[in-house]
Amino acid sequence: MLLKGFPIDIAFTSILKRAIHTLDILLAETGTQIPIIRSPALNERNYGELQGMNKAETAKKYGTEKVLLWRRSFAVRPPGGESLKDTFHRVVPYYIKEILPFLKIGETVLIVAHGNSLRALMMYLEELDEQEIEMVEIATGVPRLYEFSNDIKLMKAAYL
Repeated sequence: MLLKGFPIDIAFTSILKRAIHTLDILLAETGTQIPIIRSPALNERNYGELQGMNKAETAKKYGTEKVLLWRRSFAVRPPGGESLKDTFHRVVPYYIKEILPFLKIGETVLIVAHGNSLRALMMYLEELDEQEIEMVEIATGVPRLYEFSNDIKLMKAAYL
């Protein structure tokens, strides 16, 4: 367990079962009991009409290029869904209002969320532009550690 030994003060997660279950496993494995805050602001990006379809089905119906554009582009929305830009505008204000205050008082925060909500947060924290974030693939189940200075300047970001 990569997080064993890390002192975690509080956890934030989405309201989706996958993230909640992952957090439950993590806390059980590390023997950690901490406050947990769940919010739909950390939910995965909504894929609209593509929800529930796998990549192969979606590519067959809409074409590989279109699917790649919807999945990786910053601003292009899938039919009836959210773009990464929309997700960014949901996740980042939540981070600033609800999570950042804990960091400012020196708490260690764990965020368990989803690929696109985490990509949006990564874009903000690491100051990535639209082209850079399009190339980012979040490693599933591999914690990413962010270390901040006392004045909350990002000092280090790396996978454990």
